Amino acid sequence: MAKKGQRLIGQYRQNTISIGTKILVDRQTGANCPFRYAGGLTPLLGRDGKPVVTTVLDED
Repeated sequence: MAKKGQRLIGQYRQNTISIGTKILVDRQTGANCPFRYAGGLTPLLGRDGKPVVTTVLDED
């Protein structure tokens, strides 16, 4: 799981032959951000154009 003080935590991971993708969740805002290992991090948007937000519970 996430280390204490780490802002982004991994929520989902998918690897293919040429590239890997994971969904990171910002622990402070709950915003989901797809990250591609080849480069690129952007907010994940829903159909309404608003960021997808996940509730993050603190694990101490």
